[in-house]
Amino acid sequence: MFKRQILTDCMNPIHKFTGKRWSGLLGTTRKARIISASAIFLAACAFGAAGVAPLAPDASDLPVKSIAQNLELPNLAEQIAALQQNEQQFIHEEKVRSGDTLAALLNRLGVDDAEAVKFIKSDKVAKAVMRLKTGKRVQAKTGEDGDLQWLRATVAEGGPDAVKNISITRVGDKFIAAEAPAQLERRVEMRSREITTSLYSATDATTDGGKLPDSIVAQIIEMFSTDIDFRSDLKRGDRFNVVYETFWQDGEMVRVGRILAGQFTNRGTTYQSVWFQDPASKQGGGYYSFDGKALKKAFLKSPLEFSRISSGFSMRTHPISGKWKAHTGVDFAAANGTPIRASGDGVIDFAGVQGGYGNMIQIKHWAGYSTAYAHMSRFAKGMRKGAKVSQGDVIGYVGSTGWSTGAHLHYEFRVNNVARDPLSVKVVAQAPLSAAEMARFKSAAADMTHRFALLRPAGTALAAR
Repeated sequence: MFKRQILTDCMNPIHKFTGKRWSGLLGTTRKARIISASAIFLAACAFGAAGVAPLAPDASDLPVKSIAQNLELPNLAEQIAALQQNEQQFIHEEKVRSGDTLAALLNRLGVDDAEAVKFIKSDKVAKAVMRLKTGKRVQAKTGEDGDLQWLRATVAEGGPDAVKNISITRVGDKFIAAEAPAQLERRVEMRSREITTSLYSATDATTDGGKLPDSIVAQIIEMFSTDIDFRSDLKRGDRFNVVYETFWQDGEMVRVGRILAGQFTNRGTTYQSVWFQDPASKQGGGYYSFDGKALKKAFLKSPLEFSRISSGFSMRTHPISGKWKAHTGVDFAAANGTPIRASGDGVIDFAGVQGGYGNMIQIKHWAGYSTAYAHMSRFAKGMRKGAKVSQGDVIGYVGSTGWSTGAHLHYEFRVNNVARDPLSVKVVAQAPLSAAEMARFKSAAADMTHRFALLRPAGTALAAR
């Protein structure tokens, strides 16, 4: 019986997939059998489709039919005539060159318009174009005969509020000039340089994409001049890092701001300084060491950059009354119109005419300090009671108003309203930071420390926008 079964199996190989063995292959449960049967059915369909699918014909066997058709060419004469009926207009862009005149600039811009030239020279707003500095960009739109349609430029004079866009537009047979505050993009740039021959050769180097602006170089010297003599102390291998702000419009740098942080290593000693203006109080602002100590003195030694003392703090015979009396200030002789600077941060307490003082400004500083500036010819713009001023701001100009025999500045330094000799009083440091200000300062200083760390390894320039 056993032999017969084997023989039967060999004679009928299909037997392995029939009967109970076929059921076992599909699974033991009803669900499993349904899934298995579905899979087998789909596979059979796929093989069947492949078997009956026709093969793609050979491209060489496809019929080819040639078609010839005449195309009507456009009438070029009509197109040219249509173009000639419309006046062509052109937009030019040029940069102001050293020694440029208005005529030379307009000529490069394609402007041949005597009326436009006359308007620019006579209009109060338009003539600002004639004061553009070298490298500044100017755009103009002209007709095919060179008549000016419009002209645009950005003028930067003084502080950030003085940056404005100037536009000159033709309206009929006339021109209109308008100005508007420029919308500037602030960028923070970083540079790292090594001294090889001199400071200026290092700042003029372009290995990292561009040289340092001249105003930044001047600020570097001013920032570290109390510790470094830049004429004799510099040594090959000294290096510095600087972080500063620039302001841009439409891809053009319009002006340079202040240094935000500086680090100078001279003969192995590193000096650091960081700018801080409290974002909460908006008070003044100044440079500090990285541990929060003020580096700027609270008061300038002189409110005038160039002057001589004509009368000190002492008893004297008054030049007008002839009486012997105390002179409670210091007189600085200077030419009429010389700018007068605020000697310290503060708020204007008085601005006007006061008896023999003539035109006078009083500034209230911190901790009971105050200063007075008399005999001014005129006040600077915006100088009124309650206005905030920072050290070095121009507040007025030298004159000879009041009881004065010649152009000079009468300067008084007061402590709790008592006059003191500004030349002998001990120069105090800038007002210390409060606990809250110190916390905000540490955050600002940490950011600059991180920037210095980025500059130190590679010694290359980076920029954050």
